[in-house]
Amino acid sequence: MTSRIHEKIEEIEEYVADLEEIKTDSFEEYLENKEKKAACERYAEKIIEAAVDLAFLVVSEKNLKTPMDDLSSFSALADENTISLELSTRLRQAKGMRNIIAHEYGKVDDKIVFEAIKEELINDVNLFIGSIKRALGGSKDNK
Repeated sequence: MTSRIHEKIEEIEEYVADLEEIKTDSFEEYLENKEKKAACERYAEKIIEAAVDLAFLVVSEKNLKTPMDDLSSFSALADENTISLELSTRLRQAKGMRNIIAHEYGKVDDKIVFEAIKEELINDVNLFIGSIKRALGGSKDNK
């Protein structure tokens, strides 16, 4: 595993730890505390963007065909069995959610974002990192 991939994994793990510290289990608290809501949404954006970056780094490391766009990066890794098709689909959906949050396409559904942060994003990103580590080896010195 290259040092850049290792650094990107550490970056994601740090964002996930920060999100774990600030997220709430209560949707009502999430809505009422605008600072906490904004911080959770921002960490979700950062985690998803870093996961896309990691996907592209792994595609490059494995000398796969460069994906046409961010969503295709997850598909390329699923096609090559680095991650499961199911995980690829969930990460592509997370990227879509990130775009809605970041660019405010239409009205953001706070309930969906809250549930995704609370129930899905952290688990999926941890599965993604675990899959990458298994595929490339856990040490940053492995190449």
